[in-house]
Amino acid sequence: MKKFLTIFTSIGVFFAGILRAEEPVQSKPLVVILMGPPGAGKGTHAVELSKKLGLSHISTGDLFRENIQKGTPLGLKAKEFIEKGQLVPDSLVLDMVFDRTSRSDCVKGYILDGFPRTIAQAEALNHRLENSTRQIAINLQIADNLLVERIVNRLVCKKCGAPHHKIFLPPKVAGVCDQCSGELHQRKDDTEAVVKERLNVYRKETQPLIQFYSDKNVLFHVNSVGKKETVFSQLLETIQKASR
Repeated sequence: MKKFLTIFTSIGVFFAGILRAEEPVQSKPLVVILMGPPGAGKGTHAVELSKKLGLSHISTGDLFRENIQKGTPLGLKAKEFIEKGQLVPDSLVLDMVFDRTSRSDCVKGYILDGFPRTIAQAEALNHRLENSTRQIAINLQIADNLLVERIVNRLVCKKCGAPHHKIFLPPKVAGVCDQCSGELHQRKDDTEAVVKERLNVYRKETQPLIQFYSDKNVLFHVNSVGKKETVFSQLLETIQKASR
């Protein structure tokens, strides 16, 4: 009898150990990194994915605009680069992003929109996260000529930052945000000349991230051309499959 109890107890301890070993993996926060050139739809889809998955949406663009509106030293420096269509230096980005991701609403994970944008940022992010999260990087693919058309017709809410589009996502009431009834406006950097400059910068600084995340076996590609609902469905399916 004692021998039987000893064997039974050993089996129980063995399986309990397996459960404990698997538990941290299941509880790891999910970090979704949305990639792609400017205008590929990262911001638009990140908002909906945030609602659907219950993950916080962190946009470096929103963080910059918040600091610019408040007139902080960081915001004033970032404004100079943004209006020229240039990337904001890593030193102005990292602390801001890491401070945001340390808040309580990011415990279960978050969606990164517009970060990282350089190999240096990706390495810093990877070092910070190490093995404490499940990471998924999704590259939204679209041709340059379609990007220009998308961006020069974009509208953004001054109040909540919700994205709209004159052609693909027009507001129900002209000039009024569908989300909060705030005033819609076109950003100063949403011009053809600035867009082309941003694409040049993207090819040089950000596109190498595709290989970076491919080497880590966490990269997935989604075609961002087509109906918004179709692209969103593909994104959601990709994330759900990859995070299992």
